[in-house]
Amino acid sequence: MVKKQKEETAKDAVVEEGRNEPHVYELGFHIDPDLSQDDVKTVYQTMKETIASVGTVVATGKPEKIALAYTISRMEHTGRHDFSSAFFSWIAYETTAEGHKKVLENAESEQRIFRFIDILTTKESAEHTAEEYEMRTKVLDKSSDKPKEENVSEEQLDVALKEVAV
Repeated sequence: MVKKQKEETAKDAVVEEGRNEPHVYELGFHIDPDLSQDDVKTVYQTMKETIASVGTVVATGKPEKIALAYTISRMEHTGRHDFSSAFFSWIAYETTAEGHKKVLENAESEQRIFRFIDILTTKESAEHTAEEYEMRTKVLDKSSDKPKEENVSEEQLDVALKEVAV
């Protein structure tokens, strides 16, 4: 018991020592999918501005609509709201413990964000994630630029096959 208390006291001391030391965090959050694109951008910009006011933005991932792996339910003043999709976004940032606390309070109070996670990370990891995000976005953009296949009737296929066979 005494050993456990000493360990906890030591952990608290480390936290207190590093209180003014900036750390890098990554905030990932789900935004209500029923919102308009403009409202989604507003929520994202508000979170980004909050973070910028208490620290430095390291990397970001703009909101994109995704299907959730499972339905998330939340009680609201109008009743239960089930979410099977969301706009997912993330922001990596560097701030002190006090700034981190303000970011978390803002994320919790934002009603249009229905789930979020905030983790301790490194600048290198956040920048690598941002590079992967950019590459994935470019690949998806290129694949959507490909011409769409035309619908061909059975007769047209038969004629084309006969021409090739001759």
